[in-house]
Amino acid sequence: MELVNKYFPSLSQKQIAQFTALGSAYTEWNAKINVISRQDIGSLYERHILHSLSIAAAFSFKKDVSILDIGTGGGFPGIPLAIYFPEVKFTLIDSVGKKLKVVDAIAEAAGLNNIHTIKERAENIRGKYDFVVSRAVAPLKELWTWSRTVLNTRGKDGDFDADFTGNGLICLKGGDLSLEIAESGLHPEIIAISSLFTEDFFRDKYLLYIAA
Repeated sequence: MELVNKYFPSLSQKQIAQFTALGSAYTEWNAKINVISRQDIGSLYERHILHSLSIAAAFSFKKDVSILDIGTGGGFPGIPLAIYFPEVKFTLIDSVGKKLKVVDAIAEAAGLNNIHTIKERAENIRGKYDFVVSRAVAPLKELWTWSRTVLNTRGKDGDFDADFTGNGLICLKGGDLSLEIAESGLHPEIIAISSLFTEDFFRDKYLLYIAA
């Protein structure tokens, strides 16, 4: 939790309590249903919560913006973002029901009421969203194929407020992305997470943004 406070010192007392609650909730549920690797559970706040919050360090979303988290797994990046942006509406999807069982339980433990979960494959999702977020789910080409059909393309109408203008896809990626980006045929904006957080874990981690 110290890491979250380090980079986000202006959290409300409610948000601090919610982020603190994630530690025990994930430890308890991960022992029942493995959604985080056993070696990573001890680094929950750095490798999962703070990693997810890199989106909050680079982007700001206004009230009632709708965000779809594709392949949320154990609730990342959706749950940390839902705590940070309590007036934003999050839909978290995954094709594995037992993972969503954990997500629903964690959201309840943290007192979140801005999260909705759907058991569905990404290619079958319907609806319209202002942003899509995702963490290490699929190659960029596939992510964009899934995202572009559900993204609103309203442009600068004031329903969002991000460092980059326009609704779009924001995904968390790691390693050498040159081939993946080339194969996608896309030209994403790239933010090195190491420019946001100084811990060694983030040295080869990136945020990619593609406008709708």
